[in-house]
Amino acid sequence: MEHLKSILTKSGLVTEECFATIFYDYDILNTSCLKGIISKCLGYGIIAGSLMVKLPQIIKISGNKSGKGINMLSICLEIFCITATMAYSFRNEFPFSAWGESLFLGLQTAIVAALVIFYGEGPTSPNKGNGYSAICFLAIYALFLAILLGPLAPLQALWVMQAANVPLILLAKSIQAKSNFQAKSTGQLSAITIFMLFFGAIARVFTSIQETGDFTTVAVYITSVIANGVIAFQMLLYWNADSKDAKKKRKTKKLA
Repeated sequence: MEHLKSILTKSGLVTEECFATIFYDYDILNTSCLKGIISKCLGYGIIAGSLMVKLPQIIKISGNKSGKGINMLSICLEIFCITATMAYSFRNEFPFSAWGESLFLGLQTAIVAALVIFYGEGPTSPNKGNGYSAICFLAIYALFLAILLGPLAPLQALWVMQAANVPLILLAKSIQAKSNFQAKSTGQLSAITIFMLFFGAIARVFTSIQETGDFTTVAVYITSVIANGVIAFQMLLYWNADSKDAKKKRKTKKLA
């Protein structure tokens, strides 16, 4: 029993108090402990999922050698929002299970942005990419991240950045939604990525309430649910249009 206790408490899944409540007092339906365990499991599940949440997007851009349909301003705002949450949570010493996916999402989104810069709208488009600019972008992001996670950035500034996430998330997703609406297509956006972000944000509302109790962080994730929900709706709305587009491209390749 002591070995089990050591594993569960060190992993952060249960507190020593909750372990005693569940395993010694046999109060397995204790509401407070159940909420904590569910929150931890959801948190680690989100982090595990975040390891590959942007992978379909990266593969889609690389496979098509094009960033067409992806709004670069929207991507940059998204990177800022993710990085602000990461830095704010890290510096406030929130549990890793409450924010860990921000680390992996930030890195993956930076790669998406670099690929969009690298490929542009494709080799046959007048808006071609630039490899040097893509490398510079990644270097600047790495420097920005190091400053925010280090002691140089004041906590008050990080709080302002986190609070700014609410309007910035709405702005970022509005820009992408407008691009989708004008094109009547979601372009190179990945459905898997979009829906994982949407459902992940829903789960994060619960885990943030449970593990951080931070109003600003909860507000950010509620905003994220709304904003990602709009893009997810557009993904369903323009699904047939994107399918027809893909068929046309396959026919063109066969003829060529």
